[in-house]
Amino acid sequence: MFRLGVRTFATTARRAAETAAQMEALNQYGIGVSKAQGIVKGMTGAIGNTPLIRLNHISDARGCEVLGKAEFMNPGGSIKDRAALYVVKDAEEKGLLKPGGTVVEGTAGNTGIGLAHVCRSKGYNLVIYMPNTQSQGKIDLLRLLGAEVYPVPAVAFDNPENYNHQAKRHADRLENAVWTNQFDNVANRKAHIETTGPEIWYQTKGKVDAFTCATGTAGTLAGVTRYLKTVSDGRVKCFLADPPGSVLHSYIQSGGNLIERSGSSITEGIGQGRVTDNLKPDIDLLDGSLHISDEKSIEMVYRCLDEEGLYLGASSCLNVAAAKELAEKLGKGHTVVTVLCDGAYRYADRLFSKKWLTEKKLLGAIPKHLEKYIVLP
Repeated sequence: MFRLGVRTFATTARRAAETAAQMEALNQYGIGVSKAQGIVKGMTGAIGNTPLIRLNHISDARGCEVLGKAEFMNPGGSIKDRAALYVVKDAEEKGLLKPGGTVVEGTAGNTGIGLAHVCRSKGYNLVIYMPNTQSQGKIDLLRLLGAEVYPVPAVAFDNPENYNHQAKRHADRLENAVWTNQFDNVANRKAHIETTGPEIWYQTKGKVDAFTCATGTAGTLAGVTRYLKTVSDGRVKCFLADPPGSVLHSYIQSGGNLIERSGSSITEGIGQGRVTDNLKPDIDLLDGSLHISDEKSIEMVYRCLDEEGLYLGASSCLNVAAAKELAEKLGKGHTVVTVLCDGAYRYADRLFSKKWLTEKKLLGAIPKHLEKYIVLP
C-alpha cells in the first residue's frame, strides 16, 4: 500500500511538472520579466522599468520601428514618478530632509501626484503650490493623496508671486523642510540618466536610432539624451518636440536666440519659456527640434485610441506625433523611441468633449471616422 502511494505521488508530481512546463512555454517572455523584477521594496521600488511598446499602425505605415515608453504604467500614472523619487532621495542624501519632514513643490500636475505617492510611502508631509488655472479635479486628487494644496494666481516666472517662488518661500519658513525645485534641481535629470536612458538602450538591445520628447522641466529630454549620446558615442539622434507657446523650438532653430514667450497649448506640463538648469548641460547635444501643433496632437490622441488601443493624454500624443515625423524624416528601417508620459484619464472631460474641442477650434482636426469617440457634450 505504501509503495503504491509513493508511485502514485511520483506519477502525479511528474505530470504536474510536465503540465507546468507546458504552461510556462506559452509565456517565456513574461516569466523572464518576472524573474528579473522579483519583489520590489515598497511603492518606490515599482517606479520605472516600464515596457517599451511598438506602435504597430504607425510603425507599419512608415516602415520603421516607432516605440513608446509606457510611463503611464508607473504607480502614480506618469513619468514624473521618476523625478519625484529622485528629488526626494537627493534631499535625503544631502541631509536636507529627515524623518517626519516636509516636501514643498510648485507643480501644475503630475510631479505633484508623483511626490504625493512618494511622500506617503516615505512618511513625509507634502505642500503643493499650483496655478489656480488648474482643474478642481487635480486639486482634489492631490488633497486625497494627503497633500496640502495652495492654488495661487497664474503669473510669469519672473514675477515674485509665481507659484514656484511661493513654494520656495514656504519651505524656507519651515524646519526640516525642502523645496524640491523640479525645474532646476538636476536630480530630476539624473533620474533619466540612471534609469530611463539605460532602460531604452537595453530594451532595444542598442538598436535605437533616434529619441524625441517634449520638455517642461527638461529632466527627461536632457537625461535620456545625455545617456544615449554617451553610450552610442553620439550615434543616436535626439530631438526636442515642442508645443505652441514654448520658446525652445525657436531657440534651437535660431542657434540660441531666446525670444519672449507668447501663445499657449492644450498640452499640459510641457513647453517652456526659458532654458532650465536641467537642460543647460545637454541642450547642445540635441540634433534639432520639431514644432508640433495642437491640431496634430489632438488628432494623434484619437488615432492612438483607435489604431493602437492606447488611451493617452495630449502631451503623450504630441510625443507620438513627433516620433512619427522623425521616422518620416529618417526614412525606412530606423528605430525611433519616445515617451508615453501619461494616460488620458485626467483629461478626458476635455479631450473627448465636443464643447471643449469647439471652444479650442480643434473639432475640425478630428478625422470624421474618429468623431465617434467624442462622447461628452
